[in-house]
Amino acid sequence: MGGTGSWQLAAGSLSPMYSIHKDFTFSAAHQIRGHTGGCERLHGHNYRVRVCLAAESLDDLGMVEDFTDLKRTMEQVLRPFDHQLINDVAPFDEINTTAELLAEHVFLEVQDRLEDPDRVHVRFVEVWENDTSCARFEES
Repeated sequence: MGGTGSWQLAAGSLSPMYSIHKDFTFSAAHQIRGHTGGCERLHGHNYRVRVCLAAESLDDLGMVEDFTDLKRTMEQVLRPFDHQLINDVAPFDEINTTAELLAEHVFLEVQDRLEDPDRVHVRFVEVWENDTSCARFEES
């Protein structure tokens, strides 16, 4: 497997790109050091984290990555933050706990844990603090 199936790309067009997205949640408190508004005070969020993995080819089962494997990886990445004060958890004991920096941290942690990083890569990670506000870290 791992091909383009029954369709063909037009000559000179881009390569196919497959992607999967999965959402995860955790609850935590934080405060943004140096912020002059309400975010400087201790407060909490029910975070939603969306991870997008991408690959130009599929594995032998026809998948970018098994959703179960991604879930297992994300449980490892998010476990240190769930129901914690994020400011006390490395690396956020030294850097600010913004959604942007959380997204970057998750992106790098997931990328480091991929079983087949030559085929699969993290395309982006979004961190949602609420239903209307998110930050995204993505490949360049």
